[in-house]
Order: sequence, then structure tokens, then C-alpha cells
Amino acid sequence: FNAGYGWRMDRPGSRGKVEPFIDQYEIAMGECRRSGDSFETFNDFFYRELTAEARPIARGDGIVSLPADGRHMAIPDLSRVESIYVKGQAFELETFLGSDELAGRFSGGSVVISRLCPVDYHRFHSPVSGTLVEQREIDGSLYSVSPIALCRKVGYLWENKRVLPTIQTEAYGVVAFVAIGATCVGRIHMTRGKGVRVEQGEELGYFAFGGSCVATVFEKSRIALEPDLVENSSRETEVYAKMGDRLGTAVER
Repeated sequence: FNAGYGWRMDRPGSRGKVEPFIDQYEIAMGECRRSGDSFETFNDFFYRELTAEARPIARGDGIVSLPADGRHMAIPDLSRVESIYVKGQAFELETFLGSDELAGRFSGGSVVISRLCPVDYHRFHSPVSGTLVEQREIDGSLYSVSPIALCRKVGYLWENKRVLPTIQTEAYGVVAFVAIGATCVGRIHMTRGKGVRVEQGEELGYFAFGGSCVATVFEKSRIALEPDLVENSSRETEVYAKMGDRLGTAVER
């Protein structure tokens, strides 16, 4: 059902859903590169591109930006997961990253989980500048990643379909970026691949129709997360922010 519904959003008949969706959810079409009547299918609208001015990138020495629009929650220390969705469940880093080697590298590190709803901008961008040294696809299901679902079973994060590029940087070591499919998302489209240099804020890919989320994973003692993100996450509260807003800053070494 999930992938099938996403497939229907590629059919020409889905075009009629665009204008009612824009009206109902008050989508800011002034941010878009195209007008609402120019989209040929609902998916064409769903992964719409925005103007560069619509999402300014937080820049400066050591600044990391959020990779996507959405509701963000942080786990500052993956070796001390006591709440934040988990409710006594273990965060299985090896399974999430699909690699014992990567799990060892990121042990004790930090993760920011960015949850996108259907009304959000669905392209995701690099939070840092660096080189894509690896990109793996991990097959899986398409479970919901709503807060209710994740409180019930955080394992949905690593049971769902994922694409995982790793980015080699100068200031932050290796950063893992995980694009996670969810309800009604049958496809994760990557627009950058292994061996490519990406700049902070440059597009990495996009989701087709449905709910989804991305996770940005940092090595231990490499990142100081934004205080409001840490504070709200400690209360199990998501922070809404847009792609390009500040995620944190590099820790001096």
C-alpha cells in the first residue's frame, strides 16, 4: 500500500490534488521556483525546488546547518540514550548504520533526527562541506516515523529503507547522513554520489511522496549542538526549524 500510494502520486491524474493541497496547508508558493499550476503530477509538486533566497544557509567558522525542513530532535551522546523517543529501548547503532565499522567510528557520538511531514519542503541538503567518500543503500520497510510510532518502537529508524552517504570533512571528521524512507515513501532520490565534493547547503537528494526523516550523525566530541535543540530534546520535545538554520558548531581540537 505505501509504495503503491506513492506510485499513484506520479500519475497525471494526481495533478488535481496540487492546488487543493496548497490551499489547505497554506504552502508558501512564493518560495518556489515554479507556480502551482505548472506541476504535472503531485510528486512533481511534492519535491518542488525552492529559490536560493528561501533557505539562507547559516555560515561561519565551524557552523553546521540543518539538512532539512522539519521537526528536529537530538541525542547528544549515543552512549547515554536515556529518553528521546527511546523509552528504555537501545539505539542499535550497528543496525542503523548497517556497518560495524561505522558503528565503532560513531560510538559515543551525536545524532540529530529531522522528521519531515508531507507539508514540508522535501529536498535535503548537506549540513557540512566535504567529500562523499561512501554511499550505501539499505533495503527495508516503510513504517511511520511519527513521535508516537518511535516512542513505541525506535527500531523503525533502522528497519526502514535507508540511503547512507558518509562525508569526509576537515572540521568534523566523518559525518554520516542517513535518508530514511517512511509511510508512503517508496523512493529516496540521491542527486549526489560517491566521490563528489559537496558544499554546505548543497542539495544531496529528495524524497517522493509521504512522510520521511533524515539523521545526521557526528563522531564523538566533534560537534556542540545548539543549546535550544539540546534543551528541548531533553524534554522529549521536537524543535521546528528550516533547512539551513544552525544545528551546531565544531568542537575545537
